[in-house]
Amino acid sequence: MMMEGWLQDIDLAPWQWGLYLISALIIGIAKGGVKGLGSLSIPLMALAFGGKASTGLVLPMLLIGDVFAVPYYSRYADWSQLLRLLPWIVAGVLLGTWLGDSIDEQSFRLVLAVIVVFCVLMLLYGEFVGFKKVPDNWVFAGSMGLGAGFTTMVGNLAGAFVNLYFLSLRVPKLQFIGTVAWLFLIVNCIKLPLHALVWETIDRETLTLNVLAAPAIILGFFVGVRLVKYLGESGYRKVIIVLTGLAAVLLFFR
Repeated sequence: MMMEGWLQDIDLAPWQWGLYLISALIIGIAKGGVKGLGSLSIPLMALAFGGKASTGLVLPMLLIGDVFAVPYYSRYADWSQLLRLLPWIVAGVLLGTWLGDSIDEQSFRLVLAVIVVFCVLMLLYGEFVGFKKVPDNWVFAGSMGLGAGFTTMVGNLAGAFVNLYFLSLRVPKLQFIGTVAWLFLIVNCIKLPLHALVWETIDRETLTLNVLAAPAIILGFFVGVRLVKYLGESGYRKVIIVLTGLAAVLLFFR
């Protein structure tokens, strides 16, 4: 089993427990509809548990959030757009699986940090410049799908690519949330056996940790549902972008 000893014994330092539970709450809030917040949990988990191991811990946490998000938002889903993007995402997931299985932990952490920084830059560009003309054709859909699949496998970070894709279609807010909820549930289910059988980042010990995190994720989801109604988009997005960027930079030096 290619997992670290502390993970097998579930013997975590207080700071690791702190980052883990904070990340669980963040994931729940993001699944509740607070877009952009979920990216902050990825570098925090990598700092606490290592790059590759953290991806296996995060995936079931995301699935717990998906189980709550899909029933709440599914009535808004656009299945035609979901099915158009899904094959490309699956191809990207397989590419990410191959790469992650071919490199060591230090290289994996570097790849993860680069992905996080790239996604932050995309968010910054969208925030301050805006994507005014985005093509809507199969080449664009394919490139966004491959990018989303690769980044979701390596870092559970498909949001930047998926957001840009649906932005090009001018999808209404609730339709966007509902479609993405189903998309991530399907893709995360596809990733589950790859993490467990190929990367060996999911086992009994990690699932035990996920069960312990479930209450924080569920609480975060309902907090997120309420926050969507009251938060000012611009202010909180800038804070999340800055915090995520700082956490990603730390990955380069840890």
